[in-house]
Amino acid sequence: MKVSIIIPAYNEEKRIKRTLEEYVKYFKERKQDIEIVVVINNTKDKTPEICKQVQKKHKEIRILNFKQGGKGFAIIEGFKDTLKRENNFIGFVDADMATPPKAFYDLIQKIENKDGIIASRWIKGAQIQKQTLLRRFISRGFNLIVRTFFLFTYRDTQCGAKLFTKKTIEKITPELNLTQWAFDINLLYLCKRNNFKIKEIPTIWADQADSKIDLAKTPMQMFLGVLRLRLIYSPFEKILKPIKFILTIGDKLINKK
Repeated sequence: MKVSIIIPAYNEEKRIKRTLEEYVKYFKERKQDIEIVVVINNTKDKTPEICKQVQKKHKEIRILNFKQGGKGFAIIEGFKDTLKRENNFIGFVDADMATPPKAFYDLIQKIENKDGIIASRWIKGAQIQKQTLLRRFISRGFNLIVRTFFLFTYRDTQCGAKLFTKKTIEKITPELNLTQWAFDINLLYLCKRNNFKIKEIPTIWADQADSKIDLAKTPMQMFLGVLRLRLIYSPFEKILKPIKFILTIGDKLINKK
């Protein structure tokens, strides 16, 4: 059984080496056949050089490097790349190792006959470390908005560890939109529209130092992203097109601040 793990990397020079080495070591010890596809996007630091150094020691690592940025863009490009090769499952995880290798291995072990499986910080059995009350409040509030807009049953759409069958990724990749903050929701909503069965399991997760989340901007960016995505999949999408344009302008203004 071959598993492809995509890691989007934007300015990760401080963390990417540890993440790659620990993931490779963990899966080698369990004799799990994997490839790790690092998708570097719009990075301005030494992430590419560090990844190449680690790659020399580990044949499991593959590197893609793009000038365009954004988590959604990076993962979609990772999907396209992994679909070119033989594998059974394709997933992704954040570069900061908030999700340790053991937690991702749990996804592989527990996907069973489902079309996908996602890690969750907000269901019984999850182990959360070092998360501030503010970030916890934002995360839970955002999930409430998402569940209301898309009628999801998932308790946590934003945890950065997810795994799917190759068949699932083949079907939904052409339909994915580049919605940075709403990428995971876009992916899960397409799974729902295609009647794919997605399992949610408790995970181990720890907030990491050097987080790139700006608590002054991110909540509004997330809300605008979700609202824009909801409009995209509205039966009145053409009528509501001016509203989508206004939301896009608002997002750009927030990013400039």
